[in-house]
Amino acid sequence: MIEVYYAEDDETIGKSVKEYLEQQNCRVTVFETITGVRQALIGHLPTVILLDWNMPDGQGNELCRWIRERWKALPMIYLTVRGDSHDIVAGFQNGADDYVVKPFDLAVLHSRILAVLRRTESVNDTKLFCDDLMLDKERMAVYVGQKEIVVSQPEYRVLLILMENKGKTITRSQLLEQVWDSSGNYVNDNTLTVTLKRLREKLNNPACLKTIRSFGYRMEDTK
Repeated sequence: MIEVYYAEDDETIGKSVKEYLEQQNCRVTVFETITGVRQALIGHLPTVILLDWNMPDGQGNELCRWIRERWKALPMIYLTVRGDSHDIVAGFQNGADDYVVKPFDLAVLHSRILAVLRRTESVNDTKLFCDDLMLDKERMAVYVGQKEIVVSQPEYRVLLILMENKGKTITRSQLLEQVWDSSGNYVNDNTLTVTLKRLREKLNNPACLKTIRSFGYRMEDTK
């Protein structure tokens, strides 16, 4: 199911968009403030975000930039009355994936949401994100923000497994089996401990890499 966060302070527009999209099997939460959207995103990421430009507690462009700095691939679409070419260009520069000018047809909006998700799906297949970390499977590269970090093959494989299973706890035995057992070489439990220690140091001890005491590890967004 497509989950939508919609930043819109106009109750009538918010209600009509919510009702229509829910008829199309979407789950929609409407927020009347930018603060509400930010607080919700800290705990959970939706499939796509719709945002108005003018909000009671700030500007949608500020929210757009804030989101894009933290979640590089989270799809965002502006829904705004601001249809000037300069505003549209600014919207895309802020990081939006599409820009819809009010008034708009609800069926067309739904189609554009689906189109954005199709375009971003291929990117999400090759790039994994968690807070400021990004793992590019196609290039086999790891980044903190815009900086590429050099990691060893075991470190990369450990991080890949954890990021592909973001939100799930992976046991130490699962990591040992998936990263080292396939090579046919025996390794002891301390090998994993040392690998994780070095990985944390290279990634500047990211808060999103959690240690589940006496059990395993989990990647989860914290921002």
